[in-house]
Amino acid sequence: MTPSNNLFASIDMGTNSFKMLIIQTDKTGKFLTIDRHKDPVCLGRGFSSSISKESLFRAVTCLKRFNQVLKANKIPPQQAICVATATVREASNVFDFKRSVLESIGFEVSVLSGEEEARFVYLGVLQFLPVFDKRVLVIDIGGGSTEFVIGERGNVVLGVSLKLGHVGLTQKFGKDWNLMEMREFVKLVIKESELAEKVKDLGGFEVVVGTSGTVRAIERAVFNGYGKEFVEGNEVLLRDCKREWKFSRGELSGVVERVCREGEEERVKRDGFFKRRSEFIVAGSVLLEEIFEAVGIEEMEVSEYALGEGVIAETLSKVFEGYDLNANARWHSAVRLATRFSGKKGIKSAAQCSSIAKEIFEGLRKWGEVAGNQINVFLDVKDLECLEAACLLHNIGLITGKKGYHKQSYHIIMVSSLRFS
Repeated sequence: MTPSNNLFASIDMGTNSFKMLIIQTDKTGKFLTIDRHKDPVCLGRGFSSSISKESLFRAVTCLKRFNQVLKANKIPPQQAICVATATVREASNVFDFKRSVLESIGFEVSVLSGEEEARFVYLGVLQFLPVFDKRVLVIDIGGGSTEFVIGERGNVVLGVSLKLGHVGLTQKFGKDWNLMEMREFVKLVIKESELAEKVKDLGGFEVVVGTSGTVRAIERAVFNGYGKEFVEGNEVLLRDCKREWKFSRGELSGVVERVCREGEEERVKRDGFFKRRSEFIVAGSVLLEEIFEAVGIEEMEVSEYALGEGVIAETLSKVFEGYDLNANARWHSAVRLATRFSGKKGIKSAAQCSSIAKEIFEGLRKWGEVAGNQINVFLDVKDLECLEAACLLHNIGLITGKKGYHKQSYHIIMVSSLRFS
């Protein structure tokens, strides 16, 4: 397959939400998520053994909207990959579901096994964090299942999928939480899987990475001191620059204790902070705490990239010969910083700016190579990399407001110790 442009898309049909990512990339490994779309389809709501007609209707309606976005971005079908996870693979009417999606929208749905899902999550992490050379345990908590993968240098050493998800646990134990029963159930499933023993037999791990929305919500709660007053203004900026995007076992326990508090006042606080995720955050945080205990985790790093990005990384390895999963560590560093301080619109605008700058750069370089042209400048790949990174980061200071934002952009880059030397 020869790509018609440098945009690829992935659609992740999860138990709770459908997510679509649009990635701008090329064969050099410059991998950037420029647009995200998410719809709380709740495919697993009320799920017993089959996907209901109501859920199918919500799914098809969502996918039609996603398809309109793909067409608007001129992304051809062969550069858009649609995958489904726990609820679809467990459904007795999976083939009917796939046929309905194909006939209604034209999407070929690839239903991932738990092990395949775990591998794609690991590949996504490699596009965001510099952990290629480390033995990393990646944990992704979904609505219907939780995936565990140990990877090293791009290879999966262990992949395990457990039927433990925040939606499933919420439905099983209801909203009148019996936390003791839920904890015992989680412990039993983990014990029967022999997950801890499998990890130990392989020699353990060097670093643990969490990728799911549940993990990101918990990290945000830890950082902001959930239950306390928020810090505002430039103080947030200064703290954010030093934010490590990780949390310890003790910090996780503090969040779990707060989200499990009873009473109307606590519920209002929880809803206000976690928004739509509030319905499932109790189950998700308790599940993560039990995983920490069972596997012996003391600290977890957080990745913004996960399954969707991993699906595209796999596709790129087939499209571009010799595509390197570990390429451009410096570029990944710039992407992490831009992702932290720019919203969806900011990233998309920066990516467009980068594309225009690249065209001008290439044109200038070619013109300078023509004999007789009066230009005395040598431009190499490293110069282009710096230019594209500058396009990506020049507006991040807008987080503090428009006045003097360019100075704030410089300040954030310097405090964050980002280097392109």
